[in-house]
Amino acid sequence: MTTMTNEEMSAARENGKSQSDWARVHRMVKNDIEPAEDEDSPNAAALLRADLEKRRIGRPLGQDNKVQVSIRYHREVLDYFKAKGAGWQVQMDKVLLDWVKTHSTKNT
Repeated sequence: MTTMTNEEMSAARENGKSQSDWARVHRMVKNDIEPAEDEDSPNAAALLRADLEKRRIGRPLGQDNKVQVSIRYHREVLDYFKAKGAGWQVQMDKVLLDWVKTHSTKNT
């Protein structure tokens, strides 16, 4: 086992001298293989999985026919939705979708 600081690891990656077997890691991820428990920190894998689950909350990719765009809104509009907390973009999308449904030419 090798011990390095973050700076040393970054320098090794930049110089192409990383000792990580990234091909193995990518195969494990692709095949949904969980890493073995770390004997030095047995709950590290569980903590990492919990952290990753938190990061997945809010913006699921490729669901509900959504498309990522860049758009400008009045500051007052953004402040209103952001004040509602986590999920404000989903709430904003629901409001706009409801408006579209109620103002659709199919309904007139």
